[in-house]
Amino acid sequence: MREIRYKAIADDLRRRLDAGELAPGRLLPSEAELSASYAASRVTVRKALEELRNEGRVDSRQGFGWFVRSEPVRQTLARLGTIEAQLEASGVRSERRILSFGFVPAPPRAEEVLGADTVLEVRRLNLADDEPFALVTVWCPEDLAGSLSRDAVERSPFYELLDVPLGGAVQTIGAAVASPEVAELLHVPVGAAVLEVERVTSTPAGRPVLCSEHVFPAHRTHFVVDLPVAEPSMSVSGLRLVE
Repeated sequence: MREIRYKAIADDLRRRLDAGELAPGRLLPSEAELSASYAASRVTVRKALEELRNEGRVDSRQGFGWFVRSEPVRQTLARLGTIEAQLEASGVRSERRILSFGFVPAPPRAEEVLGADTVLEVRRLNLADDEPFALVTVWCPEDLAGSLSRDAVERSPFYELLDVPLGGAVQTIGAAVASPEVAELLHVPVGAAVLEVERVTSTPAGRPVLCSEHVFPAHRTHFVVDLPVAEPSMSVSGLRLVE
């Protein structure tokens, strides 16, 4: 009887996947929730999920749970670009939602990087095909951001809005776990693996004009670096260890 039951559960999950009810990258209900929903044991539910995993429809990670499988977005570190441009290059529909916008006393890290007491702080959620892809906080010195509006930063990236030339950025990537607030916004479990990225963007003269923090669900993106063959005396451009 169990053999037939898990097949029926797998068939229903396929139907929900095909109907778009369960979107790519979306976290599935937990095994316990599915067990209650289908009035089946967790062993039976897991067998159905494993069948879908063998078909490449879903996947799982330790401490994260089951999610609808999708190809991670590959973000290249070879050049300065926006999240929106990276998503569009991958054929993914991009959207940004402003969560908060206002001039605030600079947090310690933003004050240290930007040398400003007051900054414009913009917090936003980037979506990929309607699913949360990144939680982003950007800080900009008040003297450069005084004329910016909430509508403007919702429509366009800072790179297009600032009236100063940009020379490049330093990007630092680390691993972390999702806090309750981050988990709720990114649709991941509390404690799930996330990638934290700090980016400091400067003018050609070296003045930092933007400090930003990006938090990505670890299963939704890969960062890619091209590593050309270097002479023994050369170091790889763009990469260094952080103590």
